[in-house]
Order: sequence, then C-alpha cells, then structure tokens
Amino acid sequence: MTGLSVRRAGPADFAAVARLTVAAYEADGQLKNEHGYAAVLADVASRARDGEVLVAVDDATGELLGSVTLVLPGTRYAELSRAGEAEFRMLAVDPAAQGRGVGAALVEACVSRATELGCSAVVICVREGFAASAQRLYRRRGFVRVPELDWAPVDGVHLLGLRLELSGA
Repeated sequence: MTGLSVRRAGPADFAAVARLTVAAYEADGQLKNEHGYAAVLADVASRARDGEVLVAVDDATGELLGSVTLVLPGTRYAELSRAGEAEFRMLAVDPAAQGRGVGAALVEACVSRATELGCSAVVICVREGFAASAQRLYRRRGFVRVPELDWAPVDGVHLLGLRLELSGA
C-alpha cells in the first residue's frame, strides 16, 4: 500500500490502538469466550512498557490502520521466543483497512526491527482455525510451522507456532 508508514506508538496513540485491536479481534471472532483477553489487548500502555508497539498510519489522513507489539524473550508478553529471537503479538488491522497491505507492512516492520536488534529469528503464534488470511501472509513472508512451539494458554484455545529464520543473523 502506498501512503502508509509504520512508526512506534506514543501515548497519544494508545486509546486508538486499544479500540482498533479489540475491534479487529472481535471482527475475526477471536473474542468469543475470550477469558479476559480483550482487557489484555486494550492495555496498550503495559504493552508499550514491556515491548515496542508499532502502528501503521495512513500518510494522507493520519488515520491509524493497524498495530502490533514486538517483544523479546523474558519480557512480560513473550510467549515463544528464546534467546536471540524476537516475537510479535497482537497484530491487528482495522477491519475497514484489511486487504490494503497494512498487515504485511507491520510484519515487515517487525522483521526489520528484529534484524536491527541482531535477532536470529522471529517467532509468532496464531490461533488454530482463525485468521486464515494472516496465516497466508505469514507463509508468504517465509514463516514456517514449528509444531514444537504449539501450545494452549487456556482450554479451548490452541495456538500454532511459526518461525522465520533471519538471514545474516
């Protein structure tokens, strides 16, 4: 998508990021029987303290189109990453902006940032049976399924682990 930039979120963005993230997860059906996850998604200030919250912005309008949180191992939101790896979580695209390359731009920003940090890989997890378009995006970018990383944070939620090796790391 032309006219799109990705930058680190600031405190003035947090309320919009919270709304957008919850709306995207609701639109995808991921918050049914969600075990309190909407509150975690909405707590952008904590995510920003413990990781990097990145936002995709429409350059023409300044409208926030998506967000993602990049974390390193041992931090509060890290679930899969091990030493030398980065992990991104809570990738969300405004339902009205889906299909415009926003998700791909956010993924690319995470991969670039992980490379800058000297990481050897980026790991993520996706909810089984949800977000087929996201899974296609990750596969196109080179993420591969790593069944050993699969896990279930709560009953009824099965997460699939994916990994992208970073060249030159």
